[in-house]
Amino acid sequence: MPTTASWGRLIPTFTGDGRTQMVLDRLLLEQTIHAPLLRFYRWDGPWLSLGRHQHHWPEHWSDLAKCQRIGLVRRPSGGQAVLHAGGLTYALIWPSAPRRRREAYRQACQWLINGFSSLGLPLHFGDEPAIHEEANCFARCTAADLVDRQGIKRVGSAQRWLHGRLLQHGEILLNPPPRLWEELFGSAAPPPADLNPQELEANLLRAFQQCWPDLNWREQALCADERQALEASLADEPELACIDPTI
Repeated sequence: MPTTASWGRLIPTFTGDGRTQMVLDRLLLEQTIHAPLLRFYRWDGPWLSLGRHQHHWPEHWSDLAKCQRIGLVRRPSGGQAVLHAGGLTYALIWPSAPRRRREAYRQACQWLINGFSSLGLPLHFGDEPAIHEEANCFARCTAADLVDRQGIKRVGSAQRWLHGRLLQHGEILLNPPPRLWEELFGSAAPPPADLNPQELEANLLRAFQQCWPDLNWREQALCADERQALEASLADEPELACIDPTI
């Protein structure tokens, strides 16, 4: 994966609410100028993230959010709704990524393919045509997604470009809650992946660094200035559950 940087940043994994995670990814995209960055994270309770341009969604999603059955948040990246529960999320920020969208997806996902393959679960890109009317991201497969031999989507990804920098979000489907999935999307949940989450994360991290072998990877937690900026941005972030999805 080409880059002009000499080092890259790894942010330690942590669990947080959806608003914190999404605002943080947006801030990191705005502030990461030269060095690539990767972080894994988990969600505090079940959250449904909506794509940046997804302005309409089923009314019962908002009802579930108002009843505190789920959290509802908007992603800074595109795509459709994603349920974050029982899985692992990654955010990759890549300055100077290939400008052709398909090529960027191909290069930015290769480490995921390598990491899953090392655990005996081969994945390949899903090249089926997108069904734009489907609100659930995991109900369709495109060239941006990774599916297993049974055709089950295991990783769904979405992108956002800013000043030549790429943010790629991905949800790694591990053990989705069946009842909540069916209540949200009206279909059966995909079967769970027989993988240890901690082992998977470690393998993916190794595979990621191997795709950039010339970089010196540094684990850096959020600094004081980043935490302060995050708190300030969260204070201004609207509650998505209060927005009318029919407008």
